[in-house]
Amino acid sequence: MSDHRDPNTEPAPPADQARPTSLSRRGLLGLALGGGAAGLAVGVGAGLAGGIAIGRERERSATDAPFAFFGAHQAGITTPVQDHLHFASFDMMPRSDRDDLVTLLQDWSYAASRMTQGLEVSATGAVGGDAQTPPDDTGEAQGLSASGLTITIGFGPTLFENADGDRFGIADRRPAGLERLPAFLGDDLNPETSDGDLCIQACADDPQVAVHAIRNLSRIAFGRARLRWSQLGFGRTSRTTTDQATPRNLFGFKDGTANILSDDAAALDEHVWVAASDEPQWLRGGSYLVARRIAMIVETWDRVRLAEQDRIIGRDKGEGAPLSGGHEFTDLDFTKAAIDENSHVRLAHPSQNAGVRILRRGYNFVDGNSSLGRLDAGLFFLSYQRDPQQFIALQRSLSTDLMNEYIRHVGSGVWAVPSGARDGSYVGAELFD
Repeated sequence: MSDHRDPNTEPAPPADQARPTSLSRRGLLGLALGGGAAGLAVGVGAGLAGGIAIGRERERSATDAPFAFFGAHQAGITTPVQDHLHFASFDMMPRSDRDDLVTLLQDWSYAASRMTQGLEVSATGAVGGDAQTPPDDTGEAQGLSASGLTITIGFGPTLFENADGDRFGIADRRPAGLERLPAFLGDDLNPETSDGDLCIQACADDPQVAVHAIRNLSRIAFGRARLRWSQLGFGRTSRTTTDQATPRNLFGFKDGTANILSDDAAALDEHVWVAASDEPQWLRGGSYLVARRIAMIVETWDRVRLAEQDRIIGRDKGEGAPLSGGHEFTDLDFTKAAIDENSHVRLAHPSQNAGVRILRRGYNFVDGNSSLGRLDAGLFFLSYQRDPQQFIALQRSLSTDLMNEYIRHVGSGVWAVPSGARDGSYVGAELFD
């Protein structure tokens, strides 16, 4: 992020990015006080992210074009998948009210619109304010470019109504499909790393930029929302453009070969974006986000012979070609016995699921080791879909997946992701109209 900029000389944002209003007084209070528990909690993982990203480019060219925060859709969905992720889930504070929620979304949108352009959270930033008060920006991104940062905000089922009732007067505007995901075979979910009133997905090509975004948005939330849980991710496990090579997951296989791509407008309209004919109206142009923390039992997998690994996945480990023949992008031929009927690619394929497709944006993770000396590693699965039922149908189809012997679903959540914010407005404004 660049150093302090004077608000009168700072370059104007692009034409489709009118400058929003400044941080609310509550948001400024959060910046002043948020260097405590919340700021510390999200900053702890920065060292791990940096350690994993050996050889990463800390300094990107100043000419790298940043991604727009404002627009028809939120960035971070069809945007080319970046190399690093910091995902965070938040709960509103028990005594927070509707005004707290609205001003928080306004403050987050303003700060996000700056950080995604390579700016600090406010004009005074990390070093331009009063030296006798805490700075507005934590400062660890000074000198770094935007690094392709995108910030995507979602609303969980409990934001609309929880055990305390309709806290914010929006229960009657909850989307019918926005409900806590049902239990799936093999789930071993940890409630401490599941669900949440709000979520923020920060993706960037520099892990420090992604961590900086979540750290500062958490500070801004001080007194209105608290961090529930967060997850660092590295090494994308999907692609969203034809220019991107298919990446690999921690099992060593290519992942996301058949993902929906950003230039496939027809598929996006059918499977990802909430349509103009869908309800509720305020969510049209948005999507639904599903997050699943999937632990991989890598030590067991690593002892499986190669031919069996190929059979479990349904593709060869080298090129990623289907076992029915061809190259990576050859259509799968399920009439051939080479692809096991319980292989992962067969059970997940649209032809076996009434045409259901989703857009994936997952990441690998390694969070140290367990008490047994095993790697705490796996896939942080993220998918966007027009209706959560798409994910539910696919997950149920995978109940007999041969890969289930080597994975456990330990975290889960679903959020409604509003359309992009209009110029000078904020994410989710239509919900409160």
